[in-house]
Parts: sequence; structure tokens; C-alpha cells
Amino acid sequence: MITIYHNPRCSKSREGLQFLELEGKPFTTVKYLNEPLTKEELTTLIKKLGIAPIELVRTKEKIWISDYKGEELTDSEVIEAMLQHPNLIERPIVVNGDKAVVARPAEKIKDIL
Repeated sequence: MITIYHNPRCSKSREGLQFLELEGKPFTTVKYLNEPLTKEELTTLIKKLGIAPIELVRTKEKIWISDYKGEELTDSEVIEAMLQHPNLIERPIVVNGDKAVVARPAEKIKDIL
């Protein structure tokens, strides 16, 4: 099953959702700002993406700049920051089985279909 972690306010996230709709494959939408991820879910996503936690952070967000920029954070601390402030999580994330991509641009979704 394909899942998109989506923020309706984000244009890139809406593009990813539209891409999936046009593909015509069934998928589930998780509005992760309304349905916060657990630590286990976020850690699993990061593993599927094959990236370091810091690579999933939106480092231009005000909360990152004010509270975390310039800090030497462990992977666990970065994950905790994303759990505390879900708007720090890059979007959209699309998962298909054991594969995942940050769909920026939306065409990256093709890589996991």
C-alpha cells in the first residue's frame, strides 16, 4: 500500500498528492500535522528513506532557526525535535512497502512505484 505523509498547506505536498491521484493507484493519506507520528513511525520512515535524520529537517523553519540552528544534535535529538515540532518534517514523504522518497519534485514518486 502506498502512503503519502501530507500537509495540505504545502504546495509541494499538494503536487505529490495530485501525482498519486493521476497515477490511479490506491493510496492512504496521513495528515501528519493532525495525526502526529510516533518515534517508532518517524524512525522507520527515516530508515526507509535511507537518510540521516537531519536530512529530513526543514532547516529554514523559524522554530529550527530559533531553537536548534548551530547546535550539535545527535540523531536522536533531531528526531525528538521533529516529534515536538512536526512542521520541521520535510514533505511530502511517499512510502511504498520498504521504499520511501521525499517527493520534491513529485516525479521522484516514480522511483518507488
